[in-house]
Amino acid sequence: MAIKLQPLADRLVVKPIEREDVTKGGIVLPDTVKEKPQEGKVLAVGPGRRSEEGKAIPMDIKVGDIVLYAKYGGTEIKIDDEELMILRESDVLAKKVK
Repeated sequence: MAIKLQPLADRLVVKPIEREDVTKGGIVLPDTVKEKPQEGKVLAVGPGRRSEEGKAIPMDIKVGDIVLYAKYGGTEIKIDDEELMILRESDVLAKKVK
């Protein structure tokens, strides 16, 4: 997916990954009991923030990474009928290792 959005500073754009609608035991979960996804694929990454001395601090996360982020972190946006999140790098808790 090509995204026409460039995050600034230490922000990134993430597409949440929806979880299964059925439990391991075969129980179908209605929308009212589902939790918001806390895992997503990184679609765009900002250039990183600057230190107090003005030096660039590179991002540890890159496009294509699968990340786990804070439950209430970031801002939800909708672009072209697609739900996305804009997060700060500090809202990311971990990234999956390949």
